[in-house]
Amino acid sequence: MQHRVVVTGMGAITPFGIGVPALWDGLREGRSAVRRLTRFDASEYPCRIAAEVPDFQPGDFLDARDARRMDRFAQFAIAAACLALTDANLQPDALPAERSGVILGTGIGGMETLSDQFRELAERGPGRISPFFIPMMIANMAAGQLAIRYGLTGPNSTVVTACAAGANAIGEAFRVIQRGDADLMLTGGSEASLTPITLAGFCSMKALSTRNDEPARASRPFDAARDGFVFGEGAGVVVLESETHARARGARLRAELVGYGMAADAYHIAAPPPDGRGGAMSMRRALLDAAIEPETVDYVNAHGTSTPSGDRGETLAIKAIFGEHARRLPVSSNKSMLGHLLGAAGAVEFIATVLALEHAMLPPTVNYEQPDPECDLDYVPNKARPARIRAAISNSFGFGGQNATLVVRRWEE
Repeated sequence: MQHRVVVTGMGAITPFGIGVPALWDGLREGRSAVRRLTRFDASEYPCRIAAEVPDFQPGDFLDARDARRMDRFAQFAIAAACLALTDANLQPDALPAERSGVILGTGIGGMETLSDQFRELAERGPGRISPFFIPMMIANMAAGQLAIRYGLTGPNSTVVTACAAGANAIGEAFRVIQRGDADLMLTGGSEASLTPITLAGFCSMKALSTRNDEPARASRPFDAARDGFVFGEGAGVVVLESETHARARGARLRAELVGYGMAADAYHIAAPPPDGRGGAMSMRRALLDAAIEPETVDYVNAHGTSTPSGDRGETLAIKAIFGEHARRLPVSSNKSMLGHLLGAAGAVEFIATVLALEHAMLPPTVNYEQPDPECDLDYVPNKARPARIRAAISNSFGFGGQNATLVVRRWEE
């Protein structure tokens, strides 16, 4: 027997600010969160813009001692989880410890700690390295810290699939509940990798937009003038529960997660295949898993990074799966406003997809000004649009050709 899985709580730390309301307001209003980078001096870099989280205070969620012993990505995860539990009307001490778990995704993990400690080693020698360096840096520590904080002894894991990590984590948590191994999972993704060396690495790959004079117009998925993604940071965590567990405690059932698919491009370390076949396979498998027909999908929350090859490949993948329905199917990219949150992107965009269902509103793709003949779908250009959404999919495609798709629908008995 497979258990139905519902979304009962959501928390987000994003470039729009703290909390899901800030996220939804920014998306609904079509605002850009991209600004000149402030966390370090980027004046010598080809890209000098980013989507930074503003006004984040770890002390709002953690005591000072614990905060000092966590990398920024783990702090983000803790904060988003706190918000998700509050949203779900769950008291931490009331969680069923043995039947609750954590699966989080991250693309890189504690990169800020790694960068800081390497500088310390170079300048002051090995005796100055923090004893907390390794626990702060390793990618699995956000999930570990969440379990420790709340005493959760159920399934615990970390997914590291680059830009697909948040979506993969939610999908794997979905499977855990489906098969009856847990009643409740905290799941999502977190990323805080805006460091000098990481930015330099992405610049060397020529992956980033260099529209430095117009930060708010830099991320332009599916637009003919797109020139790369905008580096961002943040976290998204959701509470998933079995229907039975959620009903027993009188929870609000925000949406039902009904399908999960993944596939590999098996093509290139960073570029998608020209025909988008990996993304297409991921969507096909997710729809089969959900047991719904493509024609019943009302919205696609696209991976949509604003790279020339990625957006073209995703467009082809959508056409391959949805056929004629693709011409009528709204597709939009949150990254046009939020930038690319790497391992957190899939989680935050899943939250945005649930919000679109709840509010009957399609978030726009902003900065869509010059149509690309090779990207010729309805990208919900520049303004949010009312729409009744019964079922939606959220795509996340990562470096290494690792693709994930989640299918979510309005709760129905």
